[in-house]
Amino acid sequence: MELFTDEYFMREALKEAKKAFDIGEVPVGAVVVCKNRVIARAHNQTEKLTDATAHAEMLAVTAAANYLGSKYLTECALYVTLEPCVMCAGALHWTQMSKVVFGASDVQRGFSLVSTPLLHPKTIIEKGIKADECKALIDDFFKRIRK
Repeated sequence: MELFTDEYFMREALKEAKKAFDIGEVPVGAVVVCKNRVIARAHNQTEKLTDATAHAEMLAVTAAANYLGSKYLTECALYVTLEPCVMCAGALHWTQMSKVVFGASDVQRGFSLVSTPLLHPKTIIEKGIKADECKALIDDFFKRIRK
């Protein structure tokens, strides 16, 4: 079995973010990986679904839980192009996600801005994977809508 890298899975999340960009959503993409296999993928759909909670992470976690038939994702990793917000971090805590990998930091709304730890204590956090590419997509989106 071929083992994929964090960079490979972040490229998959970036593909999802580009889908969001193309439909006018804030370009955040996420994939959930279990046993070296993508089991769920999603991108932001808050505008399309008129749902403020339709973040890429939330949609990917729901799809992964449905796929596995479990509310716990203890053997899974989430790859997301932007640091999760507080809402998404709370959901990741409750699912007991084993690993969260994000590309760009969110200096305005990211969960790391909060002093109280939000993720499950056993969750491994990795950041900065393909950060420049992830940040560039977000920056391009906001430049486009603010013209």
